[in-house]
Amino acid sequence: MRITGPGVWGAPGDRGEALATLRRSLDLGVNLIDTAESYGPHVSEALIAEALHPYPAGLVIATKGGLDRPAAHQWQPNGRPERLREELEGSLRRLRLDRIDLYQLHRIDPAVPEDDQFGFLQQAQREGKIRHVGLSEVGVDQIQRAQRFFRVVSVQNKFNLVDREWEAVVDHCTQANMAFIPWYPLQAGEVARTGVRQSVKRLLGKASGPADVARITKRHGATPSQIALAWLLRRSPVVLPIPGTSRRDHLEENVRAAGITLSDADFAALR
Repeated sequence: MRITGPGVWGAPGDRGEALATLRRSLDLGVNLIDTAESYGPHVSEALIAEALHPYPAGLVIATKGGLDRPAAHQWQPNGRPERLREELEGSLRRLRLDRIDLYQLHRIDPAVPEDDQFGFLQQAQREGKIRHVGLSEVGVDQIQRAQRFFRVVSVQNKFNLVDREWEAVVDHCTQANMAFIPWYPLQAGEVARTGVRQSVKRLLGKASGPADVARITKRHGATPSQIALAWLLRRSPVVLPIPGTSRRDHLEENVRAAGITLSDADFAALR
């Protein structure tokens, strides 16, 4: 999402750095890259293919369909099967794939019958154009209804140390051994306005108190953003954070968070 222009619209300001960041992700062992047809629109998928195709074995490119982009900062659900078909075919072309390993419904469109949207994904999976299917911004009831059409392997909901609206869904995914992919794991909108360290430190302070955050970050020799990611990884073994970035230095900082193991006391302090 971050390798596009302002408002997730158009080309990135530094195209070369965006491509270099994608390539560096493989050097660091990243094996899941999450994107969407609507990022740009089309820009993110095209850059991923330019930087990484032919893709190495084991790399999963996950993309999404179901949101139209009339302009920068604007997002409109569109779950009409014919539109989802158009998006899927476009994603296959841009990513240079015959089959997408993980295709996620970006939103369930309330103006279109759920069964029509789920039925399209079921049909696309039967056609061999999608290997696995995921959902985004859904509750447990919606997940269970979708499972009448296909196995839901992942759920992508907004979730982070501060915004825990979807705790019940995290628990459901944990019990079902279903991947939970938290988007905005660092409250990225806030980060974009005020900077990673300052904004995440402030957000963490709301959850647990500045003293707790300062103590934990100092003991681990980490940044507050790294502690926020480590908390997500500690929250459940099925959590797959997707912190977005267009810079190699920020990517490297995020990846280092995977090497941080919070103690029981740390985790309790951040609850």
